[in-house]
Amino acid sequence: MAIQSTEPLPQNYQLGEYVIDRRIGGGGFSLVYLAYDIEGQPVAIKEYLPGGVVGRGKMGTVHPLAEDKEASFRYGMKCFFEEGRALAGIRHPNVVRVTNFFRANETVYMVMRFEQGKTLQRHITGLKEPMRESFIRSVFVQLLNGLREVHAHKILHLDIKPSNIYIHADGSPVLIDFGAARHALTYDFQAASPMYTPGFAAPEQYNQRERLGPWTDIYSVGATLYACIAKTPPQPSDQRQDKDKLVPVSKSHAGLFSTDLLELVDSMLKLNYTERPQSVFAVQKRLIEMAQVSREHKPSLLALIKERITRKV
Repeated sequence: MAIQSTEPLPQNYQLGEYVIDRRIGGGGFSLVYLAYDIEGQPVAIKEYLPGGVVGRGKMGTVHPLAEDKEASFRYGMKCFFEEGRALAGIRHPNVVRVTNFFRANETVYMVMRFEQGKTLQRHITGLKEPMRESFIRSVFVQLLNGLREVHAHKILHLDIKPSNIYIHADGSPVLIDFGAARHALTYDFQAASPMYTPGFAAPEQYNQRERLGPWTDIYSVGATLYACIAKTPPQPSDQRQDKDKLVPVSKSHAGLFSTDLLELVDSMLKLNYTERPQSVFAVQKRLIEMAQVSREHKPSLLALIKERITRKV
């Protein structure tokens, strides 16, 4: 059979008990589709499809492009399958729910709950005014709840960024797209193909992959917080290692946000992983403490009314 390009599966393609509607994301190592199950409920399906490694046959099957790509394709597929198995064991409102994973078309598919809402990236780009600090704290305290559960399963996300965080209508976040995730106890980091997003990836993701740990995701969370504050990603960490031009937000945005928040973000973006907070709980604890301090210093409605009356008098 002649091998075609890695085009997405067509609309109305029957994939097991699911019907493909259209491609909605992905790239690099996988494609993501909107599909419907046998009850007509929407789901998101991720297809393991590493670009430049495989091609697609006319019937939808996937094959390595050459013999020398067979081993990396099979290894990646094994990791993808194990990732699905690990994520399926996580039940948390702030982490995308994996409901099924299966083999078909000579590759692997992961079925996830279809999340309604818009990405944090759209929130960032859609705001003309600075993002409210109370909103930032609320979103990230909840998000870190989910990330703590992920780390408890010995999984690293490794690609946290605003476009991988969905915000529901009620303001609650969901961490999505574990395409770069690796199971810390099982996976061979050296054999795994590196995946990262410049600006949000920690320096150890480039050239020190044996040092990956919770602090690696913490850097990415810090970079995401930075993007909420500055509306742009920080300087990529590999460039910072050569010549660090990143101005700490505690200097660039002093007075626009609380000192505590800005200093926390700066600490999360340290190039040396040992200088960052070492656990998600430590970051979350500081955000919660900030919220408590903010409430204590926030004047009551009665105090505001009294102040206005005094000013008029």
